[in-house]
Amino acid sequence: MHFPSERRLDDGVLERTFTLGEVPGILWTPAPSPAPAPLILLGHPPLGLRRMYPRLADRARRAAADGFASATIELPGSGDRPPPAGAERARADLRRALEAGGPVDAGIVDALVLPLVEEAVPEWRAALDALLSLPGIGGPVGYSGGVISIGIRLAVVEPRVSAAVLFAGSLVPAAMFEEARRVTVPLHVLLQWDDEGNDRQAALDLFDAFGSEEKTLHANMGGHTGVPPYAGDAAARFFTRHLK
Repeated sequence: MHFPSERRLDDGVLERTFTLGEVPGILWTPAPSPAPAPLILLGHPPLGLRRMYPRLADRARRAAADGFASATIELPGSGDRPPPAGAERARADLRRALEAGGPVDAGIVDALVLPLVEEAVPEWRAALDALLSLPGIGGPVGYSGGVISIGIRLAVVEPRVSAAVLFAGSLVPAAMFEEARRVTVPLHVLLQWDDEGNDRQAALDLFDAFGSEEKTLHANMGGHTGVPPYAGDAAARFFTRHLK
């Protein structure tokens, strides 16, 4: 892990950019304390770190105020990274399906999401290896937001992830419902009730499929970008309860 730049934000949070092989990322750490800080992995949609930076930095600074370190990485096909095989065609097929106003074929969803999951999850795990080796950072680890299928896979295969906050706002392949049954960590799932890009019933079915004994559905009225501030408060309390 190489750190090409760092800066101290006005609230004392240390922000460092890093590269891990070909994968860029950002790490935020709170003021030093006697005990290592728990770590939250900040997921995001595949829109690129530059575009997502303001929202990610806000989430990271909120986490730092609660004593958490947080980190994110660039997803395959975002920023300057090449997309997974077949992703461009799948995106074009998705645009045509949405413009036609009809349902999105399951094959399009699989072609768009599954290669992303297969490539991104090992990168998240490699980043976790490197991050937990740094001084001042320790477990437990949480995963927050982003592409819900990536969160599901990480919760299944990565034993260091102890809790997850998931955003039910993306297309989910049918195969991920079976993986969801294998998730056992505590979950806090956010659902925007009127999300124009999300199948509400599919989101409810996915929540029902999760195998976790503790799972909470936090549903709010409004569209995809209308998440109320108090939803973030609830997610912060969830992580404080499970990671501290």
